[in-house]
Amino acid sequence: MASSFEELEKEVRSLNSRHKATLAHILIEDLDTDTDENAEQLWIEEARRRYQAFKDGKVMELPGDEVMRRARQRLR
Repeated sequence: MASSFEELEKEVRSLNSRHKATLAHILIEDLDTDTDENAEQLWIEEARRRYQAFKDGKVMELPGDEVMRRARQRLR
């Protein structure tokens, strides 16, 4: 098994980014059997709500570096 796994891993690593992302999505869905069937739709609605709040000036934008700094700080 190790040999065939290593061959598979090598083949997957040679894929372009788009194919790797697609494969990752498929594998995560396969592993995550406890996911709410409506989760994707709920996230889409949340993204739309947040985008509208941004367009309406209800939330301020932050540079990506600042967002990452704050996220790392919260994880400590």
